Amino acid sequence: MITTVESLLREQAPHVLGALVRRYGHFDLAEDAVQEALVAASVQWPDDGVPANPRGWLITVASRRLTDQLRSESARRRREEAAFAQEPATPGVAAPPDEHAPAADDTLTLLFLCCHPVLSPTSQIALTLRAVGGLTTAEIARAFLVPEPTMAQRISRAKQRIKSSGARFEMPCAHERHEREAAVLHVLYLIFNEGYTATSGEQLHRNELTTEAIRLTREVRRQLPDDGEAAGLLALMLLTDARRAARTTADGALVPLAEQDRSRWNRAYIAEGVALVTEALGTRAVGPYQLQAAIAAVHDEAEHADDTDWPQILALYQLLERLAPNPMVTLNHAVAAAMVHGPHNGLAMLAALDDDTRLAEHHRLDAVRGHLWEMAGDLDAAKSAYQRAARRTTSMPERDYLESRARRLNHGIQPDP
Repeated sequence: MITTVESLLREQAPHVLGALVRRYGHFDLAEDAVQEALVAASVQWPDDGVPANPRGWLITVASRRLTDQLRSESARRRREEAAFAQEPATPGVAAPPDEHAPAADDTLTLLFLCCHPVLSPTSQIALTLRAVGGLTTAEIARAFLVPEPTMAQRISRAKQRIKSSGARFEMPCAHERHEREAAVLHVLYLIFNEGYTATSGEQLHRNELTTEAIRLTREVRRQLPDDGEAAGLLALMLLTDARRAARTTADGALVPLAEQDRSRWNRAYIAEGVALVTEALGTRAVGPYQLQAAIAAVHDEAEHADDTDWPQILALYQLLERLAPNPMVTLNHAVAAAMVHGPHNGLAMLAALDDDTRLAEHHRLDAVRGHLWEMAGDLDAAKSAYQRAARRTTSMPERDYLESRARRLNHGIQPDP
């Protein structure tokens, strides 16, 4: 019951926040009120049961909290609120919604608000992950590879800048939507990644995050139908999420790509993703999301792991690294190079990442190094790398998998190449 309540609250949080900001403005105060409502629900619902209308319950409780906060402010603020109640709208505050107007997607509007140009790109992403994705500050910090206090300060400053900007809770015009698109797509990409491989906890997946990321990306693409990167990101999500059912065993243990039962992959998602990326690459300027989607498509179209066209994947990673270099791209590029030219070639590429502070202490670097040492036949080096990676990850399924690889090497067992 508790897990169900937690999942429901995480799913509802951005919708409730969007509703409050649309009705009252005051982004920073609204988020505080929503958090209080979520705490109240997490205490009451496990004992009293989930209400028939969970979102309505949360909006009501959060609205009361927000009203209390507003009433406790200065006389000037009270006069402003009184004037707001008499006027259709005031600068920086959205008017109450017309109940007869078509319902807007508050979450999507909130997404574009969080990507307001007054914020730096990193602040846009951090704030959106917090407000729209429902991620904790610690989870966002891990996604950015920065300390949690640093991320907390960044989010707090972002909320204050949104407040001082006088931004209205409404979808921006077409020109502004295009300007904010890069940050919006990056946010959705990170939300999806957190859902597909959770950075911490007992579950490998957080399906509510991947589902919401795909839903919002579909909506962004609907509003930007001629944008190749919006199509590319949607394709990437579909092609990746298509493998979800095969990524874990019945007890939640991680199954690596090469060992997955491909009959369990979602063929409808694969077909849609392949069509999207094929059309985008054929008619639009090439972008990083399209290239990543193309790589995912090569994996998904292979009937068996041995059928994977690794030379094509390597060529795509070479292009991706020239277009959008970052340590995670280099990490995956090294795997592709190892599959084509041998493990020592990939290991040489990984050495360059040891001095990159963004990844040097990340468990994925040691995990890949362990895999390549295992391919090379150096079982002691592979075991040490797997053990380091297991100590560094905060994801229990990934930790268990890495520990199992290390234990297997204790007995000198190597997987099939």
